[in-house]
Amino acid sequence: MNNFERFPVRTGQEPPAIKRHHTPRYYAHRVRESLTTRVSKLICAIFLIILLVVGIVFFILWLSLRPHRPRIFIQDFSVPGLGQPNGFENALITFNVTARNSNQHIGFHYDNVEGSVYYKDQRIGYIPLLDPFYQEPKNTTIMYGVLSGATLTVNSQRWMEFLNDRTQGTVIFRLDITSNIQFKVSTWDSKRHRMHASCAVGVGTDGSILASYRNKRCPVYFT
Repeated sequence: MNNFERFPVRTGQEPPAIKRHHTPRYYAHRVRESLTTRVSKLICAIFLIILLVVGIVFFILWLSLRPHRPRIFIQDFSVPGLGQPNGFENALITFNVTARNSNQHIGFHYDNVEGSVYYKDQRIGYIPLLDPFYQEPKNTTIMYGVLSGATLTVNSQRWMEFLNDRTQGTVIFRLDITSNIQFKVSTWDSKRHRMHASCAVGVGTDGSILASYRNKRCPVYFT
């Protein structure tokens, strides 16, 4: 046996690949699987688009209907006769504040509005300010109060405390405005919230409000 007979001779050509023939059932299954995948993807895409649109709509509604609290500003506050040693006999405190509704589409239902004046955290006067009313959106309401006589409890000792502070150039009071309010959107009303506006206010030696306190915004909170 010679060497040529021991080793196979390679011609350089690979045998042809064997073609597999699939049954019609196999192709039908592949078609159904492809259609199912496409339908699933289409349904998911539609769902995500709807979810995105709904989210955008709710976000726009939230921006437009987002309720802002009433904005309370102290406009004026005075204690006439503060320079008189015996002024407590005819003690008088006058004030006015503005309540602004800055909302575009939300109104406020106010119950009775009340005003109280404090000095060193002790109430020295109380007065009803307004009967129940409805405040339209983008509206400002003026609240005016006069405390004297039975509505103002100031004795000689308290008046002397006013005068002692007056020698320092400033007498600090606190005006509290309180009411129960409801937010109104179209025909829907929220539950009642107890509103508190706490206005620190200083008066000078003449008993008039100091410029740094005029038109000052009062903190508002709910309980």
